[in-house]
This record gives sequence, C-alpha cells and structure tokens, in this order.
Amino acid sequence: MPRLTRDKITWLTYAQLGLWGFFLYGFGPVVPLLRDEQGTSAAVAGLHSTGIAVGALLGGALFAPVARRLGRGSAIWLGLAGVAAGVAALGLLHPLPATIASVAVIATFGMMVISGVSVVLTARHGEAAPAALTEANAACAGMGILAPLVIGATVGAGHGWRPVMAVEVGLIALVALAALTFRVRLPHADRPVTGADPAGSRPAYAGAGDPTGDGPTRAAAQRLPRTYWIAWVLMAFTGSIEVCLSLWTADVLRTHAGLSAGGASAAVAAIVCGMFVGRVAGGRFALRWPAVPLLLAALTVSLLGFALFWVATVGWLAVAGLVVLGLGNALHYPLVISIALAVAGPAADKAAGWSSYSMGVGFGIAPVALGWVADGVGPHLAFLLLPGFIAAAGLLAVRLGRALRAAHPADERAPIPIPA
Repeated sequence: MPRLTRDKITWLTYAQLGLWGFFLYGFGPVVPLLRDEQGTSAAVAGLHSTGIAVGALLGGALFAPVARRLGRGSAIWLGLAGVAAGVAALGLLHPLPATIASVAVIATFGMMVISGVSVVLTARHGEAAPAALTEANAACAGMGILAPLVIGATVGAGHGWRPVMAVEVGLIALVALAALTFRVRLPHADRPVTGADPAGSRPAYAGAGDPTGDGPTRAAAQRLPRTYWIAWVLMAFTGSIEVCLSLWTADVLRTHAGLSAGGASAAVAAIVCGMFVGRVAGGRFALRWPAVPLLLAALTVSLLGFALFWVATVGWLAVAGLVVLGLGNALHYPLVISIALAVAGPAADKAAGWSSYSMGVGFGIAPVALGWVADGVGPHLAFLLLPGFIAAAGLLAVRLGRALRAAHPADERAPIPIPA
C-alpha cells in the first residue's frame, strides 16, 4: 500500500488550492447579491458563470507555456497573484461588464493554480497522488465552507459582500508570507508524473507512451494518449454535475422541498460540507483502493444522494440527500485528474492545461442546458438531467478501465502509470 508523506511543499500546495476554494465556493452566494445590486435578471447575472467558463479556457491555454518558461512553482504563484488582482477589481468595481470581466480574470489565473497544484502533487507523490489530490481538494472545500460564513457575517453587519474580497487578498498575502518565512520553495520542475497500475500490482513506469521502455521521444512526450481523452470527457460530465448543483439546487429546494429563499440558499452549503467530509475520508480510501473502482463507488453514492434529494418533499430530508450527494461528488475530480495526469506521463503540464477545457465545457454548457429545460418543465423535473450525467460518467469510467487494461496487458514490459 502506498504511503502519503506530507512535507512542507505538500502543505503549501494544500493551502494554495484552499485559497482558490475560498473564492470559488464563496462566489455562489455573491451572485444573487450582485443581481440585486446591479438590478439585472437572473439570466443576466448568470453571465458571471459564463465568465468563469471563459476564464477556465484561457487559463488552460496559458498554463503549459507559462510552466515551461517559468516553472510549475512560479506558475502557481503567478496564478495566485492574478487571482488577488481580479478579486480586488471585483470588490472595487460595480458595472456589470466590469464584474464579469473581473470574474473571467479570476478564473483564468485560478485555473493556473488548479493545474499547477495538480501537477506538482502528482509528480511529488507518485502512487499516493490520488490521496494527496483528494486531501488538497478537501482543503479547497473546507475553505468553501468558511467563505459563505464570512459573507453572511459581513452582510449581516451591514457592510455588504465586498469586504470578503479583501479577506481573500489578505489570505493570499498571508500564505505567501508564510512560504517566505519558512523558506518553502515549490519545485521549478519535477520528475515525470508516474503512478501504479490500476490493480495496484505492478510498479510505476516513467516512460509512458514508449512501449520499448527506453524512454519517450520528444514527439511522444508531447502526445496525449487515448486514455487521457476518455478521462477528459469524463471530467466534463463530473464538472457538469457539480456546477448544475451549485447554480440550481436552491430553486429545487424552494419549489419542491418547501424551503424559504434564504433557507434554500444556506442549505446549498450541505453539498460542500459533504464534499469536505468525503475528501478528508477519501484520502485514506485512495491509498487502499484502485482509482477506477473507487470512482465508480463514488458515482454510485452520488446517484443515491441525488435520489434522496429529488424525492424529498421536506427540507431536512432534501438536505440529507445533498450531504450524501456531496460525499460522492467529493472524489470525482481528484480521482479523474489523477488518472489523467498519470497516463499523460511527460506531457503532464500539457494534460493539466487541457483538463481545464473539459471543465470549461461543463461549466459553460450544462447549466444553460438545464436552465433551458427548466423553463419548459420546471427546475424539479429538469434536474433529472443530473442522473443522466452521473450515468454517462459511470459508463465512461468503465470504458476508461477497459481501455487501460487493453492498452497495457499484464505481460507488457511498460506497465500503465495509473495511481492505485
């Protein structure tokens, strides 16, 4: 069984991803406040989500060349500096075009943080990378719980939501100061991203893509294998699940479970709480279970949680379903990105950049599709798209497992580098 060793660099990357989570999960409660402040419709306010999707695409395009020129560690710090600048602009500017542009800037640099942290942890921890990525995303969700509380406190005190943007900038500065004080330097570059076979029975292999075992050529190192693209599509579906829940759950809680508008907005935090608990516990599971079977188990838990949430006609039962749903969703992204980066081998930086495109697709298309259906049949029935997304993700996970086994049979000299 692989062992996860948490050194200073690991803890620093956890904190860096947590800084992104503070904005990401805190921005949801801000959108209706922005809508009231700017006097726009819900559809127009939803353009901020489109801004996030556009930023994700730009960040994905930027990460690989920036990491190649400056190094992975510098790319992460540049990403956090960009997030701080974008957050400051969002807190200071009021017109709708300016706030949408600010969100796009934040997402662009935030995607560089996500990509950099994923690559650094995968390269540093090898077979234990799924556990490290799961814990890093637990930090992200944990900060996501804190952000709405800060927003509620500042709004309740009559100061509005904008002071929370100053808190974000302050936290980024605090983490940078701590890294400087304790002399924690992120790696400029690292060894090729490797892992173990899905069954956990064979050693790691650094030469992904080179069946001779003599090391990849330059051209091969830049190619992403077919298994990566299966994981890429899988990430688009799991991202669709998460963003639709974030944007539309409150409407279902109001119209079907009988919660007030304020109660429904607060109850959405149940998903993030479930994700936090799931990721804290999931780090241990990821050390013991192969990635693909564990992903299938997580998707099953998500489906069960959705069923409980969807049939519930009382608030407490619907919230319980959301907690279960969050427990399952907790492992979707960490497991899929660990698989995607492992199969990419020497092209891990490129793979991390491209992965943001899959999230951009999910964030940009799925909420619009669900909203379009909801206009016709209502949000509760429209939410039946989600089990469709979950089922599609499950089929892709099965296909991914088969593709990995077919590409790397047991007697092949170059075993597949997937974290166990």
